[in-house]
Amino acid sequence: MSISNFSEFGLAEPIQRALKEREHTIPTPIQARSIPDLLQGRDMLGIAQTGTGKTAAFALPILHNLAKGEVNNKSRNPRALILAPTRELAIQIGEEFRLYSKYMHLRHTVIFGGVSQKAQATAMHRGVDILVATPGRLLDLMQQRIVKLGEVKYLVLDEADRMLDMGFVRDVRKIIAALPQERQSLLFSATMPGEVGKLSGDLLYKPVRVEVTPQATPVERIKQCVHHVSADGKRKLLEDILSDPAYARVIVFSRTKHRANRVAMQLTKAGIEADAIHGNKSQGARQRALKSFRTGDIRVLVATDIAARGIDVDGITHVINFELPNEPESYVHRIGRTARAGASGAAISFCDNTERLYLRDIEKLLGAKIKVIGDEPVGEPVKPPTKSRNNRGGRPGHSPKKTRHRSGQGSAHRKGGSNQTANAGRKAA
Repeated sequence: MSISNFSEFGLAEPIQRALKEREHTIPTPIQARSIPDLLQGRDMLGIAQTGTGKTAAFALPILHNLAKGEVNNKSRNPRALILAPTRELAIQIGEEFRLYSKYMHLRHTVIFGGVSQKAQATAMHRGVDILVATPGRLLDLMQQRIVKLGEVKYLVLDEADRMLDMGFVRDVRKIIAALPQERQSLLFSATMPGEVGKLSGDLLYKPVRVEVTPQATPVERIKQCVHHVSADGKRKLLEDILSDPAYARVIVFSRTKHRANRVAMQLTKAGIEADAIHGNKSQGARQRALKSFRTGDIRVLVATDIAARGIDVDGITHVINFELPNEPESYVHRIGRTARAGASGAAISFCDNTERLYLRDIEKLLGAKIKVIGDEPVGEPVKPPTKSRNNRGGRPGHSPKKTRHRSGQGSAHRKGGSNQTANAGRKAA
C-alpha cells in the first residue's frame, strides 16, 4: 500500500497534532517506506543521506511506541537511545524530537562533549525517556554511573559511516554491550563501507533494508564546475569569486582543521565576513558560528567534513570545495548542502595537481564529467596524499595508522594500532 499522507500511519494523536502544526502532511520516500515497518517493531538498515527526512523516519515510530507506555516509566531511565557522530547532529536530532513530542509527556535530553557535564548529569538524574548522545561523552557518563541503559527498548545509530570514520567503533560496541538484548535497533548510513556492514550484521536482527537517495541527485539539481588551479593560487581565486555579491551564503570546505582556520582568517582580513567550524572549536564557538551564519552576520562558513555533519541551514547559495575530499562520497555530501527544499544552488571546486585523482574518483561516482572553468591541466597528476577512511585529510605522503577490528555481538577488540583515532573522534564530537 502506498502512503501519501502522514494521517495514514495511524500515529498517536499528540504526534499528529505536532505534525499538523509544523505543516508536515506528505511523507518523504524514506518516511513512507520506513515508518510502517518500524511501527511493527522491525529492525532496519537505512541507506540515506542528509536531506532525505530520515530523522522523522525513526523519531515518529519511536514516539508513537513510547506514547503507549509513557505513564509506566517510573524509573525514568532512557527507553530510547539515539547515537550521533557530532554535537551539531545530536542537537539537531534532539530539536526534532522536542518538536514532534510537543504534546506528549516525555522527557528528552542531548549529551555531548566539549562542554561541562553538570547540566547533562542533572537532566539524567531527573529522568529522561529519550536520550540523544555522542558516543564519547555517553561512555564517560556511563562509566560514572550517571547514565544507565538497562531499560533501552529502541536504539538508533545515525550516520554510522561517519561515526566509525571518527574512531568511535570501540565506544559504540561498549555502549551496545550495555543494552538489553530485547530491543529494536536501527542503523542509518550514507555509505556502506565494510566496517559498517560488520556492525550492522552484529547489531540488527533480520532487518528491513531501505535505501533512498535525495529526491533529486546533485547532478540534476546543482550546477557544478571545477577550476584547475595551483595550491598557491587557491586563496586569490576564492577571494575573487566571493567578491560577487551573488555568493550570499556560502560553505567553503577544507580537508583539515588548520586549513579551515587559515582560510577563514584570510577571508576576514580581505573584508569578507567568515568564520570556521571544526572539531577543535569549543561547543560555544561552533554554535556562535552557526548562529552567525544562519542570521547572515557572516556569509561564509569554512568547515571540515566532520564538523559539517548535522549543519542544516536553509538558503545556502553556493558550496566551494577549497580542497577536494579524498573520498568521493564526501563530495556528494558536501554539495548537498545547497539546492535544498527546491531551491537552486551551485558547487565550485578547486583542484590542484595533487587532487586530480580525487577528481577522477568523484566523476566516476557521479557518472559524469564536471564542467571545467578555464583550461584543462596538462601532464600527469601528482600522487595525492594517502587516502584515509577517517577523512581528516593529512599531509602529502602521510599515512595514518590503520586500525583493525574484530566484530562481535556487543563488544570489540582492537588489534595493534593505538587510541589516537578514537581520541581524535571523541574530541571532535
